[in-house]
Amino acid sequence: MINIRNEKDADYKIVEDITRRAFYNLYIPGCIEHYLVHNMRGHKDFIAELDFVLELDGQIIGNIMYTKAKLVDRNGKEKEILTFGPVSIAPEYQRMGYGKMLMEYSFEKAVSLGYDVIVIFGSPANYVSRGFKSCKKYNICVEGGKYPAAMMAKELIPNTLDGSQWFYYDSPVMAVKEEEAKRYDDTLEKLEKRVQPSQEEFYIMSHSFIE
Repeated sequence: MINIRNEKDADYKIVEDITRRAFYNLYIPGCIEHYLVHNMRGHKDFIAELDFVLELDGQIIGNIMYTKAKLVDRNGKEKEILTFGPVSIAPEYQRMGYGKMLMEYSFEKAVSLGYDVIVIFGSPANYVSRGFKSCKKYNICVEGGKYPAAMMAKELIPNTLDGSQWFYYDSPVMAVKEEEAKRYDDTLEKLEKRVQPSQEEFYIMSHSFIE
């Protein structure tokens, strides 16, 4: 039986452990995502109503967390939007559709709260099937006018974006320092840090831009 519900205080350690195991050695030797989760809940941009866990037969196997972000046009007009991450599924349950379930459920809840746009950074292969498109198709860029290949957007309400050029800004909580994450990781059960090909793939994608 599958159940998706809001995270509770008692779930914090479980969720952080799942996040750590899901991301360890994926993008760098070790990971920082569990430290982000650890910090995110207490930040003003965190949206508790969009903090969900997925249970399989009463056991938590995944979670998704959202924070506020914003778009700013050339005239200084601001639009409050969403970003999510990390989306974490325990390694033994990955590639079974549970992440998609969490995303789709959270999209519906986001609309009910009045949100209409999500911008994320990630591997397009994981998100285009959920309706995300290149940021350039929505004319959403980062400072300097560049369009990162890993930045994607989804209109929760069709035709929300009007074609104006938008500059994307995420929450300061997303700016995790690797040295701080390492110190936190060192307080937890030891996991082996390894170099693997997915780290080079991440490096290439995260340093690529669309012309």
